[in-house]
Amino acid sequence: MAKYVYKFTEGNKDMRELLGGKGANLAEMTLAGMPVPQGFTVTTEACTRYYDDNRTIAPEIQAEILDNLAWLEAHTGKKFGDPANPLLVSVRSGARASMPGMMDTILNLGLNDTVVEGFAQFTGNPRFAYDSYRRFIQMFSDVVMGLSKKRFEEIIDDVKEKKGVKLDVDLDTEDMKDLVVRFKAFYQQEKGEAFPQDPKTQLMEAVRAVFRSWDNPRANVYRRMNEIPYDWGTAVNVQSMVFGNSGSSSGTGVAFTRNPATGEKALFGEYLINAQGEDVVAGVRTPSPISQLQQEMPQVYEEFVQIANRLEKHYKDMQDMEFTIENGKLYMLQTRSGKRTAAAALKIAVDLVDEGEISQEEAVLRVDPKQLDALLHPTFDPDALEQATVIGSGLAASPGAAAGRVVFTAEEAKEWAQRGEKVILVRLETSPEDIEGMQVAQGILTVRGGMTSHAAVVARGMGTCCVSGCGEIAVDYADKSFTLAGTTYREGDWISLNGSTGEIFAGAIPTIPANPNSGDFGRLMGWADQSRRMGVYTNADNPRDAAQARAFGAEGIGLCRTEHMFFEGDRIKAIREMIVSDDTEARKKALAKLLPYQQSDFEGIYEAMEGCPVVIRFLDPPLHEFLPTQEEDILELAGKMNLPVARLKDIIESLHEFNPMMGHRGCRLSVSYPEIAQMQTTAVIQAAINVQKKHPEWHMVPEIMIPLVGEAKELKYVKDIVTATADALIAASGLELEYLVGTMIEIPRAALTADEVAQEAQFFSFGTNDLTQMTFGFSRDDAGKFLSYYYDTKIYESDPFAHLDQKGVGKLVSMAAKLGRQTRPDLILGICGEHGGDPTSIEFCEDVGLNYVSCSPFRVPIARLAAAQASLKKKG
Repeated sequence: MAKYVYKFTEGNKDMRELLGGKGANLAEMTLAGMPVPQGFTVTTEACTRYYDDNRTIAPEIQAEILDNLAWLEAHTGKKFGDPANPLLVSVRSGARASMPGMMDTILNLGLNDTVVEGFAQFTGNPRFAYDSYRRFIQMFSDVVMGLSKKRFEEIIDDVKEKKGVKLDVDLDTEDMKDLVVRFKAFYQQEKGEAFPQDPKTQLMEAVRAVFRSWDNPRANVYRRMNEIPYDWGTAVNVQSMVFGNSGSSSGTGVAFTRNPATGEKALFGEYLINAQGEDVVAGVRTPSPISQLQQEMPQVYEEFVQIANRLEKHYKDMQDMEFTIENGKLYMLQTRSGKRTAAAALKIAVDLVDEGEISQEEAVLRVDPKQLDALLHPTFDPDALEQATVIGSGLAASPGAAAGRVVFTAEEAKEWAQRGEKVILVRLETSPEDIEGMQVAQGILTVRGGMTSHAAVVARGMGTCCVSGCGEIAVDYADKSFTLAGTTYREGDWISLNGSTGEIFAGAIPTIPANPNSGDFGRLMGWADQSRRMGVYTNADNPRDAAQARAFGAEGIGLCRTEHMFFEGDRIKAIREMIVSDDTEARKKALAKLLPYQQSDFEGIYEAMEGCPVVIRFLDPPLHEFLPTQEEDILELAGKMNLPVARLKDIIESLHEFNPMMGHRGCRLSVSYPEIAQMQTTAVIQAAINVQKKHPEWHMVPEIMIPLVGEAKELKYVKDIVTATADALIAASGLELEYLVGTMIEIPRAALTADEVAQEAQFFSFGTNDLTQMTFGFSRDDAGKFLSYYYDTKIYESDPFAHLDQKGVGKLVSMAAKLGRQTRPDLILGICGEHGGDPTSIEFCEDVGLNYVSCSPFRVPIARLAAAQASLKKKG
């Protein structure tokens, strides 16, 4: 028979999956003989059973809870519902992954109209008794019954105003009794029944409420942000109450064994005298620093310091502890590994190695890779941020903080930036044509698009702050304005963006430049590099981004998108000439204008990467993306090409496709127009020849990637053009230059026939952005409009464009890797979609056996750490 309830005396820290983090740690502290108020834990399995049973607690689970309640009564010598010597309990959540503040807690459970009178006599402190009762009514009504928390606060404020006092502690016994009466009357009015008086009914309702809180909106959002599976469930801890609000020799507080902001090795925390735990969190009173407890209660302070040191030594990590002092006696209510800033996480991990507490490998596992983002991007000044007004929010598409004047086109962004102005580029959505404006903008804000939209991907590559998919914005390009939350913002108005949270602010908020602690950062990343198996490359399209990635430790370029090079200066005119040309010779003539630009770009990128591998993807997007949409640009192109304007407009119209992401793009362009592949191959190889001659010590091996292949014959056709062009150039140069030709696996058919594709490809790079798009049948720019409904209904737990779908898309990746290496054992495998910078996806890449991951420059440190952690976990 399944066991659903465990006493604290029956568990330990290794039972986290069953008892949750809080329950496992309470059991561990009990085993260690620490002063823990006793109780029991209702397991996470009981929570999942609750949901399986249509949100009901099975009779056998209720029976187990009551059996353990009887044990707790015997252990404490108190009785539930007994006015003479009442047992009161707290009911608290406790998932296996820490989710601070996301779920619900009920304190002082077991009080009713009769028990409170006996409790007042038993303690000799009627004010304390009625204060505990009014708190219980308030919490039970809010958490369990869903009544307005605000209304209770209004009732308290009304009583204080009539009394002429400002603080809750200034209210006397009669005031507390008055609050109890008022609270119960509000409950009766709202629920149509009296406040429940049976303590066992109260208990079951509270357990049910904690289970229910696993599915509340804030918990669901937190889980999605932190990749915590819904099916884990939460445990419930029922613990005998100790009272920090029983007088001047009582109190409650929270403390950390090290400073969670800086990592400094010193006790850090605060406490309140004559208070309960929620008072510290709620901020209704100003707490005292933990160091002051040494003056107020020296013996308690010394005992707490000893326990804190024992806990850190035992868990070998910085601890976050909750404690209560009842009439001069210390009780420990919780310990857990504390949340910390990125800088603190690095310092604590490195310091623990230096102190001999953990190994270098353990230190690598202690830092959350996603936290490193905070060390690499600017942040808002904290004091100024407190005064800022949030006007809306979108997706946190690219981290960092930015303030600038609103502009609506790439051209305006360039013009304003040239005048020395900081700008925020606001667009319905961005396209490759916006690239120059994106480069000069402090931040980018879009109405449409998800986490892997053009704006998000390019912004991350540049390290530029971006908030995407804010559908509440109404943009009026003609009026050069947008409206959000009822306010209109015009060109030149200041706004600020937080790309780490998705928040949009009115006005300019000062920013603080990133200042990573290079000492701790460098040491930890060095240990990470020693531990990882996979290489970490970057996605970079220009020498500047390549150099930035190299500085962050990139070992190569896994994706250089050549189309972004076509949008600068006069290049766009040449590519437009090529597109609208109606014969091969005219196209070659236009392409000849682009050749020196591309070759120069590739030389700059090779130089920046210092001989490391560079994978260059041939032209990928549909041709219509390069064509003009503004009348003046159309007229200019028509004159240049000696075409009637009407004829040019017909050509532009004909090139627009119903579904361009699945249309005439990628390798299909080179099949239709082989001269494109010839020009790009010439640029790639000639640049490599020039750089190899300049740096004979480097071993240049350019890698040419043919995109959007779905058929092996398709790849062979384009590859034959590439090899014929490349071999002729190399022969003429007199050098012995190696090069590779491979493909991007982004079409499901390519994955399914990877054994055939590998006959032609020397490497596979998984383009998981498009592979996800095509496998799910989602548009990555539009899916954000409806995915929230899928999260609400638990169909999906996370955005498949942010975290690789391992069941579906991952199965295609795994299959392609296996089939490809059956044909070509030395096949090089990498990933260059946005998943290449996602820690969870990187762990999957390690399991599949990829050679490298490639990500945007500012994600390189994240990928290095995540790859190391994946390797260490696989080794066990």
